[in-house]
Amino acid sequence: MADNQRIEDLRRRVQRDPASIAFAQLAEELRRAGRFDESVETCRAGLAVHPGYLSARVTLGRALLELNQLEEAQGELEHVLRNAPENLAAIRGLGEIHHRRGELAQALAQYRAALALARNDPDLEETVAQLARQVEPPKPAIPTDGLSFDQMQSELLKLAPPPPIPAATEAEATPQPPAIPTSWEAHVAPPPPAPEATEPAPQPASEVADATDASEPRPTATAIIDSVDVAAGADAADHRLSETLAPAVQEPVASDADSEHARRTVAALEQWLDAIHVARADRRS
Repeated sequence: MADNQRIEDLRRRVQRDPASIAFAQLAEELRRAGRFDESVETCRAGLAVHPGYLSARVTLGRALLELNQLEEAQGELEHVLRNAPENLAAIRGLGEIHHRRGELAQALAQYRAALALARNDPDLEETVAQLARQVEPPKPAIPTDGLSFDQMQSELLKLAPPPPIPAATEAEATPQPPAIPTSWEAHVAPPPPAPEATEPAPQPASEVADATDASEPRPTATAIIDSVDVAAGADAADHRLSETLAPAVQEPVASDADSEHARRTVAALEQWLDAIHVARADRRS
């Protein structure tokens, strides 16, 4: 009874002033009362005077929707959304139009847009959930009952995209030179132990030098180092060099060729002795 009284008051107000915007309120009250034809007639009469009144167009679209005049209702609601994209009533009305036509995907999109504006609306949430179950296929579930950890990992790897192939780094692409040993000892393999030799009878130094020049090549520093056990240390090499080459250094020479040969021998001996002392210092450090 109160609703009818309010409708009559608004009707008299509009009749007194046809240009009044109270027509929009009257049309909405008629729509809520289920008097859809009267609501549509009131909206169209008022919109002829106030065509930009968007709330009246929303009422008109919703009243046409109730009369199942879907094409006209859609046109009115889309006009509203072009001017007011976040009008919740127009979005919901457009979603209902698609729903009635069976256009479930479009309806779901409109209902979700409405739910984004009205997050605590339980009716919208239920409608969105129902349409989502109908439109969107369920995601495949990974069975876990009765599977071991390795089997579950294998199933997950099947669903995962392949990892990207890493590009070769500059260090890997550039060939590296072989490592160079920092000590001469790295090039000297441990020699076998030298056999014990009996000492020959002493001979004059000149005869020893002549015999060495005539029958055997002079021992080099490398041969001497090779004949010394590396584990014995640099002291043994130093002592062996001194014993072996001492006669050639101390014996006076008889010719310029012998003098030159002795000088070179002494120079070579000094160089290798220096190398041995360096090696000894490296070992101790």
